[in-house]
Amino acid sequence: MVLITYDVNTETKAGKTRLRKVSKKCQDYGQRVQNSVFECLITSAQLKVLQFKLLKIIDPDLDSLRFYYLGDHWKSRVEHIGAKPSIDLEGTIIT
Repeated sequence: MVLITYDVNTETKAGKTRLRKVSKKCQDYGQRVQNSVFECLITSAQLKVLQFKLLKIIDPDLDSLRFYYLGDHWKSRVEHIGAKPSIDLEGTIIT
C-alpha cells in the first residue's frame, strides 16, 4: 500500500491541466480518499511505472509529489473517521 499525495500549482491554465492529468493517472492505480490523496494497492513495478508517468506530468519547480509507503500490513496503520468510507481494495470490485 502506497499513499500518494500531490500539490500542483494551478495559478495558470497549464497548472490546471497538470492537476487533471495527475489526478487521472492516480485514479488508474488507486482510490481517491481526499482531494489530492490516493491509496494505491500496487506492486513495486507498478509503482515505478506510475512514478515515471507522474514525473513526466508535473513541473518539479512548481509542483510536488509525496509517496508514503505503508507496506503489506497497511490496514492496521490506517484509521478513518467521518464521511466517504473506503472500499476494500483487496476485495472483489464489480463494475
